[in-house]
Amino acid sequence: MEIDWFLPTNGDGHHLTSSGLPKVGLFQQGERAPTLDYLRQVVRAAEQSGFDAIMVPTASGFEDPWLIVALMVQEVRRLKFLLTLRPGVELPAYTAHKAATLQQLSDNRLLLHLVSGSSRFEQRALGDFLEHDERYARSAEFLDVFRATWAGKPYHGRHYRTGAPLSIATEARLPPICFGGASAVAEQVAASHAQSYLMWGEPPAMIRERIQRMRELAASHGRELRFGLRLHVFAAADARQAWNHVGRLLQEIPRDAIERAQRQLAAYESVGQSRQISLYQGRAHNVRDLEVSPNLWAGVGLVRGGAGTALVGSYAEVAERIEEYHQLGVDTFILSGYPHLEEAIHLGDELLPLLRRQASVGGRKRRSD
Repeated sequence: MEIDWFLPTNGDGHHLTSSGLPKVGLFQQGERAPTLDYLRQVVRAAEQSGFDAIMVPTASGFEDPWLIVALMVQEVRRLKFLLTLRPGVELPAYTAHKAATLQQLSDNRLLLHLVSGSSRFEQRALGDFLEHDERYARSAEFLDVFRATWAGKPYHGRHYRTGAPLSIATEARLPPICFGGASAVAEQVAASHAQSYLMWGEPPAMIRERIQRMRELAASHGRELRFGLRLHVFAAADARQAWNHVGRLLQEIPRDAIERAQRQLAAYESVGQSRQISLYQGRAHNVRDLEVSPNLWAGVGLVRGGAGTALVGSYAEVAERIEEYHQLGVDTFILSGYPHLEEAIHLGDELLPLLRRQASVGGRKRRSD
C-alpha cells in the first residue's frame, strides 16, 4: 500500500473553501498563499511524516506543476512527485524531454498523472477546442508519442507527428503513468496505456464495480492495472470530534456560496464530476445527511471541483475504511486535509502508523492463506 499527500498549489487554509473554486469567489479571508516557502514546508512535512509521494495538481488557479516540481525536488531526498499534466496544452515529445530532466534532477522520483480536461470552457481558455471524446483519443496518442520519443523512435499519427527524436539521457527511467477519467473512452485509454488508474472517492460498492470493469478492460489488452483513490481526511482520536469539526466547516459556508459552486460544477462535462455530484444530490446539506457510506462524507464536493469526498471518523475508523478499499484492490491512496501543512504532520503521527500496521498484518495473512 502506498500513501501519498497533496500539494495545495492554489492556496491553503482551515476551511473547505481554502482550495476549491476561485472563480466563484469562495476563498476565505486570510488564506495562505502558495508561496515557495509554504510549499517547501508542506513537501518537507510530507517526507518527514512518511508519505510516499505528493500529488502536484493542474487546473486554472493553480501554479504550474512543472515549475513547482522542478523547485521542490531538491528539498527532499525520498519523496516522489506525482505531476499532473494536460495533453491538450503540452507537446508529447517535449514533455518527454522535460520529464527526463526531472528524472535526472530527482534521481527518478517523478510520476506522471494525465488529465484530459473536465471543462470545455477551461480547455478553450487554454487554446484547446477538441470535444470530450476526441480529447481522450488525443491523450492515448500523446502517450504513444511520449514513449516513442523515450525509445528514440519517430511517430506519425492523427494528432501528432515527430521526426527523428533527440536523445534522452539513458540514466533517466521512463516515469510510471497514472490516468484518470470515468467515461467509457477514458477507461479504454487507461486500460490500454496506463500503469495506474486513479479514481475519486466513492462508496466501496461503486469502487468494487469500477475495479472489476477496469481489470477486465486491461486484460482485453493483455495488461494489468494498479488502482489509486483520491480522498480528503478528517480524523481525530474520537469520531464525535471529527464529525463536529466537519459540521463546523459546513456551517461556515453561506448557502448562496454553495449554490454558486453547484452551478459551476454542473457545467462540467466530466463523468467523474457527475458521479461526485450524484453522491449528495437530493440530500439535505446537514453534516450526517452527507455521509454516503460509513465514514465517507460528500460535503467537500459542495464547494470543490474534483475530489469531493472525505473519510471522517476516529483514526481507527479511517484506517479501517482505507483497508476496506485496499482489500478491493486499491494500491495507492492520495490523501489531503486542511491545512495541508499541519495535517501532513498530524496524520503522519496518528494515521500512517495504523495503516502501516494494517498493511503488514494483511500481507502476512495473505501469504499464509
